[in-house]
Amino acid sequence: MSTNLISKYNVPGPRYTSYPTVPYWQEDSFSLAAWKESLKRSFSENKEISLYIHLPFCESLCTFCGCNKRITKKHEVESPYIETLLREWDLYLEILGEKPTIRELHLGGGTPTFFASENLKFLLNMLFRKANKDCETELSFEGHPNNTTKEHLKMFSDLGFKRVSYGVQDYSEKVQKAIHRIQPFENVKRATEESREAGFTSVGHDIIFGLPFQTKNDIIETIEKTKLLMPDRIAFYSYAHVPWIKGNGQRGFKDSDLPAADEKREMYEVGKQMLEAAGYVEIGMDHFALKTDSLYKALEEKKLHRNFMGYTTSSGASMIGLGVSAISDSWYGFAQNEKSVEAYQSLIADGIIPVFRGHILNEEDLIIRKHILNLMCHLETSWESSKDYFEELPEVLTKVGEMEADGLVNFKENALTIPEKGRPFVRNICMAFDLRIQAKKPDTQLFSMTV
Repeated sequence: MSTNLISKYNVPGPRYTSYPTVPYWQEDSFSLAAWKESLKRSFSENKEISLYIHLPFCESLCTFCGCNKRITKKHEVESPYIETLLREWDLYLEILGEKPTIRELHLGGGTPTFFASENLKFLLNMLFRKANKDCETELSFEGHPNNTTKEHLKMFSDLGFKRVSYGVQDYSEKVQKAIHRIQPFENVKRATEESREAGFTSVGHDIIFGLPFQTKNDIIETIEKTKLLMPDRIAFYSYAHVPWIKGNGQRGFKDSDLPAADEKREMYEVGKQMLEAAGYVEIGMDHFALKTDSLYKALEEKKLHRNFMGYTTSSGASMIGLGVSAISDSWYGFAQNEKSVEAYQSLIADGIIPVFRGHILNEEDLIIRKHILNLMCHLETSWESSKDYFEELPEVLTKVGEMEADGLVNFKENALTIPEKGRPFVRNICMAFDLRIQAKKPDTQLFSMTV
């Protein structure tokens, strides 16, 4: 890849798990009442929902992680937290007014497998008692290779879970020590094999490039070892260096500890070539899957969706986020829970949905969101229909015109597509459509670098 293109387009930019992005939410016009109405509207149109459950506890701090978590070795926190989750679920069921159908459920963290299997089983059984699910419901969780047990896997499998993802990051001992995430290949191998033995049909591995002290050879070694296990899907994504976010361990890293932008991009290109040679297909941005995996099938059927859980196989359903800091998405609005465990639990004890900020989308937001989702999921978008046109489109296309000159987009009549050369710059292309960023450039860095 051209070094000139990298230097030109390597700017801070969102990963577009939402539009508008969180820093551009209009919190002054948001209210809990408005959020509830947006959810009721969405549920009246589609009785299916997605559930994301945030389990924030970890026994140790991984210094690369920017997620909301609570570091503790005290497992007595498990039961009170689960009780709070179930009370929050009841509050949402009151809004919905009838049993929803769960189309997708994902446990994230933190470390979901911090929790004992019997506690997770209790949580899930109580959730399912008040909702419908069927054989098409996709259930998944994030597992830690070091502490996901056979008991965990059997419990999840018995409840219908078929998908698990494991955070691998990198197999280099030097890199693992730097990010405080020591997990030998043998642990990942054991977790992967035991998952398949338990009946999981989609085992995913997360691999990160651009980590502190990481080299191209580290990436090559990591992917060579990954090929020995052939996970069904792989998230191969860029390290997001966001040391300004409270609660992560990134402030100890200097810029000189990180690979330069051109080195980082070379890591991706080498990794991508190796994965494609092994039979993986690139999905959207930074994701790869075997052709037998449901993520690939969703791509082929134009059903691929992107939200705060990343790429998913279901679209159109409201997503309710339960747990501290979890984000919900009704399509017409976003809402985020309190980030403090104590504040979260206190509000729910008082019978209040623990939302502390959000955004209600206007008509323009909904149009732009559709275009950005099209670009992120399908690498193309169209404004042939009048309902997909917006007033600022000519100005947007002028900005994108420069990218066309660089070979990053192709224009067709009332449409554009992103060719192979443009794939690494999909975030930049989406930014041209992001009217809120274009209207107000941030004074400080809000996002990680795009390349």
